[in-house]
Amino acid sequence: MPGQRLGYVRVSSFEQNPDRQLEGVAVDRLFADRASGKDVQRPQLAALLRFARDGDTVVVHSMDRLARNLDDLRALVQDLTRRGVRIEFVKEGLAFTGDDSPMATLLLSVMGAFAEFERALLRERQREGIALAKQRGVYRGRKKRLSPAEIGILRQRAQAGEPKARLAREVGISRETLYQYLRAEA
Repeated sequence: MPGQRLGYVRVSSFEQNPDRQLEGVAVDRLFADRASGKDVQRPQLAALLRFARDGDTVVVHSMDRLARNLDDLRALVQDLTRRGVRIEFVKEGLAFTGDDSPMATLLLSVMGAFAEFERALLRERQREGIALAKQRGVYRGRKKRLSPAEIGILRQRAQAGEPKARLAREVGISRETLYQYLRAEA
């Protein structure tokens, strides 16, 4: 019995439409993430990796949809092919089975490196845009999650010796964000 064709799509934001990625491609089951490709910590990717079995084929629109980091891309492809799962990248017209030619391995590395480079350029342009907006006085950063009164209460509780990790969890912020609030002027 042949395995299933499992589709994986990823978009970075809710405004983007994931439907176009595998339009016209027949899949038995689709896994779709709305998350950044900066790492592999994505719920539907994890579900796909748990679900895929020997003989299945994972179909992805392009390599940068699977991973934006060369090391992550290689690790995902190697993990899947080691388990007998074939992986196809539609846009690049490449498929990997684990018995790949040196040319296929080279193409995976080159295309993965381009995806990583593209992400680095995007982050650099974003930093430049923020710096220019700050110079013009129009960038204010993310809206503060806590009000000055809430920060004051947290500061008092922290000074009274309450564990900072518990305080951060309680108000739904990271410990680092809590430390930033505590360091800021009262």
